[in-house]
Amino acid sequence: MVYRFMIISDEVDDFIREIKIDSEATFFDLHEAILKAAKYKNDQLTSFFICDDDWEKEQEITLEDMGSSSEEDSFIMKDTKLSDLLEDEKQKMLYVFDPLAERVFFIELSEIITGKDLDKAVCSRMAGEAPKQTIDFDEMMANNGGNLDLDETFYGDQDFDMEDFDPEGFDMGGAASSDPYEQDNY
Repeated sequence: MVYRFMIISDEVDDFIREIKIDSEATFFDLHEAILKAAKYKNDQLTSFFICDDDWEKEQEITLEDMGSSSEEDSFIMKDTKLSDLLEDEKQKMLYVFDPLAERVFFIELSEIITGKDLDKAVCSRMAGEAPKQTIDFDEMMANNGGNLDLDETFYGDQDFDMEDFDPEGFDMGGAASSDPYEQDNY
């Protein structure tokens, strides 16, 4: 069987990669195909996550053995075939390509082609430029005059207004509290 994966980025709107790979290939083979299709170096500790329909992470497949607890199954890319964990079309995965900044590609198993095999992965569709592989925090600091702009838009809530803040609702130094934990004798 051949798996056809659609890969997109939330950072670059027109970035699309489509990779066809044999279902008996390993996650490491897919990892290498993604790196080649995005023109990335193989110098990051990447990982895959099998996700539910809402992109919530479920199972991690790591590049190296991370020595996780024996209670949960651990999967290593070189030792895990795609068919071991993927069996349904529309299955979702995340590929963490920049682990320090937790940047990912969104991957969907868009088609399972039966009756065919592939010797090696093929990038069958390539559109747009891949996002930069890693974020250089030192470069960001230098470009911003030594100041990372971490205002309210950094956290995703541009609509927050300090004028809407109600300090009285938080008892900021007003009446004495009846809370026993605020006493000095604990």
